[in-house]
Amino acid sequence: MTRWHAMEPVDESFFEKAPYIYRFTYDLPVSPQRVWGSLDSDNSVADWTPLLSKITWTSPRPHGVGTTREVLLPARAARIRENFFIWEDGRRFAFHGTEATLPLFSHFAEDYLVEPSGTGTRFTWTFALEGTPRTRVLMKAMNPVNRLQFRQMSSGCKSYFAK
Repeated sequence: MTRWHAMEPVDESFFEKAPYIYRFTYDLPVSPQRVWGSLDSDNSVADWTPLLSKITWTSPRPHGVGTTREVLLPARAARIRENFFIWEDGRRFAFHGTEATLPLFSHFAEDYLVEPSGTGTRFTWTFALEGTPRTRVLMKAMNPVNRLQFRQMSSGCKSYFAK
């Protein structure tokens, strides 16, 4: 039986005050509707990056505040359950982790912002996290690696939308 470890909920202010914030912005040569359609698709950003194996929406459509989903990391390394607390259809959503199969984070959240730009879409993906009391030293040591992994994960959108 899988053991789940609870994470604490956050609000929008966490994207400015979290101990670790990773924000990446990309200009994509496609319409905001196409980017949003991909974000809200069955497999969402798992289509963009090999760092996620599968995303399963656990709430029915239409999605909105209160929507839930579960993410599977590669090689079944971990699963994370998520709850969406911001949902501006076609423009923005944000979620926080509710529980995970690895006890790494006390708080974990992501924010996705889709905005029209002169050449298509400006897409901003923000990750915010805080380790547990047991993993805070590890989080500090892993900060450069985490930044690189989150950058690699988010930059997958460039090649995905170049197709």
